[in-house]
Amino acid sequence: MYQNILTDVDLGVGILTLNRPERHNAFDDALIVELIDAIDMMENDDAVRLLVISSTGKIFCAGADLNWMKRAAAFSAEDSLNDSRTLAEMLRRLAQIKKPTIARVQGPTYGGGVGLVAACDIAIATYSAQFALSEVKLGVIPAVISPYVIAAIGERYARRYMLTAERFAAAEAYRIGLVHEIVPDETALDEAIGEIADALLKNGPNALAECKEVICAVASRPVSADLIEDTAQRTTRTRASEECREGMSAFLEKRKPSWVLPTE
Repeated sequence: MYQNILTDVDLGVGILTLNRPERHNAFDDALIVELIDAIDMMENDDAVRLLVISSTGKIFCAGADLNWMKRAAAFSAEDSLNDSRTLAEMLRRLAQIKKPTIARVQGPTYGGGVGLVAACDIAIATYSAQFALSEVKLGVIPAVISPYVIAAIGERYARRYMLTAERFAAAEAYRIGLVHEIVPDETALDEAIGEIADALLKNGPNALAECKEVICAVASRPVSADLIEDTAQRTTRTRASEECREGMSAFLEKRKPSWVLPTE
């Protein structure tokens, strides 16, 4: 179905895999368009309860493909703007998909690849992974990925790593909040992601979607009367849902709620 990515669905887990190892899984216009389509497909597939972003080969994502950048250098201003808008749209759809997302980072990740990791809800990396916001070395800036990177690591660390373009290790990525957990190797990586997926699959699908929405609505906003009212309205709405009634009944009856897959 796709030339640059692989897709799979297994027991509620959608897996979207970058599959350009010969190009270090770097972005080009074709890959970005395929990612948009695949994310939408996962969003609309009821069999998918969460989404894992992974890649083949030793490198998770090397950022922008240099051949693509060479071609882009000859673009008109309008074409260049549309190109940037397409990348921005892909990241927006990944960040705002209603289902939980996990980045499976098995190796080095640079430039736009860091944005891909930051746009996911949860990120797990191996010890050997390393990162760099390398755009300024090429005379460009990490503008399109900046909302997600800054949300993940904060303005202060963004100032350092976006300006210096230096590489930093997985341990530093963990310390500054880009990844949530680091593990020794890919076997441990899959085990860690499996544990997180198991935890997510035990939760109400609609509640997870609503939870993602409330995080976005509340993040960085001051506590005001409007915000308090908004959160109260959201709580009231979810309490009245069939999913909430089922969850409460299951808890009181000491049974699994209906959304837990039979194979678990």
